Amino acid sequence: MLPPLELGARLDRMLGCAERLVAPLSIRALDHELSDGTGSVRDLAFRVFRLGLAYVDGMDMGELSGEWLREAAPPDLVDGASVARYGALVRGRVSGWFEGAGPAEYGRTITTSGGPQNGLALLERIAGGAAEHLRQLHAVAVELGSTPQDPLPISDFQGLPLRAGLW
Repeated sequence: MLPPLELGARLDRMLGCAERLVAPLSIRALDHELSDGTGSVRDLAFRVFRLGLAYVDGMDMGELSGEWLREAAPPDLVDGASVARYGALVRGRVSGWFEGAGPAEYGRTITTSGGPQNGLALLERIAGGAAEHLRQLHAVAVELGSTPQDPLPISDFQGLPLRAGLW
């Protein structure tokens, strides 16, 4: 398992990549329904950021609800720029949490819909989920004709539990 600060830094880089990836997407691209039936591109982009926020909220409250991870994007996230601004706010909250967290935080047990998890194992799982969502978002953006500014941060995916059905 990777150290918590490394996982946090990777999560931040993935959220930053998602932010830049979604910013230029049109309303039409965001409205595109995903072939797996899990919602729109907008929902997928929202969920990348929601994962990071769910982690820090869960750590603060001692419980991470699976419902948080399945939420659809709120109606005010209309275009790529608004989703990217939401992502920037999430990144600020997440990075602030990591700056203030002491080593003991990661050993705490958090209640999740999948059962109790310690903070470090949960962080690894969240980072893996963010990587999966980012990978899917990148593929869909390319499929819809967008040219991403950044390549996928593949090196940040290494060592993470990557699987499609995390939750």
